[in-house]
Amino acid sequence: MARTRRFDWSNLWLRIVSGAILAPATLALAWFHPGLFLIGVAVAVSVLSLEWAVMVAPAAPARVAIAMTASILAVTFLGYGGFVRSAIAMIVFGALVTAIVSRGVTERRADAAYGIFYIAPACLAIVWLRNTPQGDGWTVMLFATTWAADICAFGVGNAFKGPKLWPRFSPNKTWSGFFGGLLGGAAAAVAVPGLPVLPHGQPLLHLSLVGAAIIGIAASLATMMGDLWESMLKRRCGVKDSGDLIPGHGGLLDRVDGLMFAAVVFAAARLIVHYGWAH
Repeated sequence: MARTRRFDWSNLWLRIVSGAILAPATLALAWFHPGLFLIGVAVAVSVLSLEWAVMVAPAAPARVAIAMTASILAVTFLGYGGFVRSAIAMIVFGALVTAIVSRGVTERRADAAYGIFYIAPACLAIVWLRNTPQGDGWTVMLFATTWAADICAFGVGNAFKGPKLWPRFSPNKTWSGFFGGLLGGAAAAVAVPGLPVLPHGQPLLHLSLVGAAIIGIAASLATMMGDLWESMLKRRCGVKDSGDLIPGHGGLLDRVDGLMFAAVVFAAARLIVHYGWAH
């Protein structure tokens, strides 16, 4: 009978310390000014592009990383400026350019091009979300929901274990963690809009309880789908982690895989709320 692997407490403490440093910095960028947040997203784009390039073209990643960074930054800045249709067109153009540039340095040029479709929509969604009315509150709610879903899935899954969710690609994830993540993310989404904003004490967001719960469940589901999807992509590329930038977490892509999916869900929810639902 196979022995059960013991829980890695040292890794847990690394995750806690890393999160305690990164979370406040991320929230500060999102809260104080859209321009600061844009700079943070631009830095993240360069790191994510490099990590993806190393995964799909490990022998010579620089060319792919430069093409991806330029393309995704173009999408991001167009989205920040409000040129959403142009940004969407740039996603397709950037993928074509990346496929052409990657010739000779990767066995599957489609994998290099897919990096644009994988990363750019999330960058477009999150900078657009931050620039909408009450965008600071929406962005804080996005982070709180995804972080809560991730933390609760990790904690509940390790505490209760049980049947595996998708053992072929992610052997450590369980159904108990999945439902724990759904509940945790939904709870965070419900809690955030009612938080008072000093000095006037007004609520952070004008959003109904039911609307916040629906958004939280949808975004939590997207968060865990994003995590599973990246696990599948890493298995395809033959790597355990996308990098080693963040102690206890791996690469930046390992940290934001769920956030990228949830950002698109939040952008869609913001559009729906704009047209009168969930008030």
